[in-house]
Amino acid sequence: MEHSFLTDLEILLGLAVATVVILRRLRFPSIIGFLATGIMAGPYGLGLIGNARQVEQMAEIGVVLLLFTIGIEFSLKELMRIRHLVLWGGGLQVALTIGIVTLLGVAVGFSPAQSAFFGFLVALSSTAILMKLLMDAGELDAPHGKATLGILIFQDLCVVPLMLFTPFLAGAGDGVRGIVAVSLKATAVVLVAHFGARFAVPWLFTQVVRSRSRELFILAIIFVGFGTAWVTAQVGLSLALGAFIAGLAISESEYSHQALGDIIPFRDAFMSLFFISVGMLLDPATLIERPLLVGSLVLVILLVKGVVTAGTGIAVGLPIRTAVVTSLALAQIGEFSFVLCQTGLQHGLLTPALYQVFLAASVVTMALTPVCLAAAPSVAGGIAALLPAAIARGRGDLLGKEEQVALAGHVVIVGFGVNGRNLSRVLTHQGIPHVVIETNALTVNAERKKGVPIMFGDASRPEVLGHAGIERARIAVIAISDAAATRRIVAQARQMAPTLHIIVRTRYVAEMEPLYKLGANEVIPEEFETSVEIFTRVLRTFLVPYDRIDQCTAEVRRGSYEIFRAMSRRHSHAVGIAGFLSGAEIGTFRVKRGAPLEGESLSQGTLRSRSGATLLVIKRGEEVAPNPDPVWELREGDVALLLGTPDQLAAAASLFEARRRDAHHSKGVSS
Repeated sequence: MEHSFLTDLEILLGLAVATVVILRRLRFPSIIGFLATGIMAGPYGLGLIGNARQVEQMAEIGVVLLLFTIGIEFSLKELMRIRHLVLWGGGLQVALTIGIVTLLGVAVGFSPAQSAFFGFLVALSSTAILMKLLMDAGELDAPHGKATLGILIFQDLCVVPLMLFTPFLAGAGDGVRGIVAVSLKATAVVLVAHFGARFAVPWLFTQVVRSRSRELFILAIIFVGFGTAWVTAQVGLSLALGAFIAGLAISESEYSHQALGDIIPFRDAFMSLFFISVGMLLDPATLIERPLLVGSLVLVILLVKGVVTAGTGIAVGLPIRTAVVTSLALAQIGEFSFVLCQTGLQHGLLTPALYQVFLAASVVTMALTPVCLAAAPSVAGGIAALLPAAIARGRGDLLGKEEQVALAGHVVIVGFGVNGRNLSRVLTHQGIPHVVIETNALTVNAERKKGVPIMFGDASRPEVLGHAGIERARIAVIAISDAAATRRIVAQARQMAPTLHIIVRTRYVAEMEPLYKLGANEVIPEEFETSVEIFTRVLRTFLVPYDRIDQCTAEVRRGSYEIFRAMSRRHSHAVGIAGFLSGAEIGTFRVKRGAPLEGESLSQGTLRSRSGATLLVIKRGEEVAPNPDPVWELREGDVALLLGTPDQLAAAASLFEARRRDAHHSKGVSS
């Protein structure tokens, strides 16, 4: 008897492994497998579980750990950047959803109190499901990921007020005075928990790290996360909100990355139990006996939440594509709605029959979430194509004041994240004209004040690309985290500017082939470049000479990028001279003082004889000399454009460097 919980847990895990493996082979998400496991093992299914309450308690731990890790990955600075989405976006979405559902409920015969309670239930979305799906897809930093997170944060903040208002709707509780008293106490606890964690956490982790014990470090992480959650729960706030606050506090410390790595395995294990526990609550007979009622309710929920969230996104200035994708992502019922359901049952706002119908519809909307996210880009693109450009591209404070970019031969940068920011800084330093396209209106406002040539808009729209002068640009660099949007931007840019050189940053090597098919000239996979940087640093740590490291790097790049170039050539999208060269590269070199080539005329043939590379162009100051005359004498500061194989260019590079360095190095070796 004392091992009953272990028996239940083993049954659930074994059944989950089998179910998920089967459904994954059918290309269903893991979440569907976990929900199916709960339905089969629950009291309304095969009845394999003796104590469902213990499973639900472990599932709550999963939600707490999820919000804790989200807080660690997030930052207070980022939260302040999207505060307009949290307050205005989240506030409009919750208020409008409650209002519309209340009107619909009254229209079909329910009392105003019951109808308002139904609005409470429908307004909330699933933080657990969405954050896992967005993180797995690498879209948490995408525009729709940030918009979704902002609205979800507001919804989680609303859980406590909604729970306080539920007894009030049923005519119980202490009325407005009780609500105000608990709200003030809750606000005080949140502030204390936040500032306490903000200043106490760094000191605590400093003491723990000094012990050099990983076990102690993990215990400290769990103590901080669950401790803050427990404090907030004492005044009626959700455990998850407290965990999120603790995660935000840790995110500002230097230990955040290690903390995240240590806690993720625990989070994933407990989150699977959360989805299983949701499935256990459902009585499958409801789906069989009332399929039309459940189906109609699912359709109403999806339509109401989809339309309201999309309208909210447009109202706060999001591009139509981002607003629609966000609306489809948030169309399901949330896990906190189940908590509200229990309160509604206690106060008579829900009957057991209504509870099962709502639960069935909720589980169906959760199961449809992966499908909605997969279909969202196509649906959003179709809707955006039907709407006027002024609505489709969104509304930014600076958009109406911007004039058509009057540049030519410039660089268009899409996205102002780390890559876009660094590229813009370098181009500014080098005096190369460029313009940045960014979907975050706050970023546009802030960077415009700093003098950055940045404009607001969705770069997948032809009007926005035309506004940036894409037809006259020399290069377009696409550096955003949204893979689907990246593909659309590449296709649109190639259609508008057939000779444009398009460089794309992507996360994974597997994403390269589709981008080359759509028209990209160069695709830089972070996955590959990260591996190059890692082995470079490893070799430096072992004191391998820099020339040997450079040689290893060149060999790896030569082998791998030749495969990548082969992809580009297969799809015939290479434009300019690079498209006609196979196995050759173009490089630029500056003549240094004391270099072997300084003072030599081209007629002496030193460059050709010692490297094999061909000189194409020489630039001296503002003077550019294509196919220079053999009598041309190279001087310090001249920039030469060479054509050759990677080995030939590597040999030529030494001819442009100072002799004194080589001589000094040789003297040091001989001594």
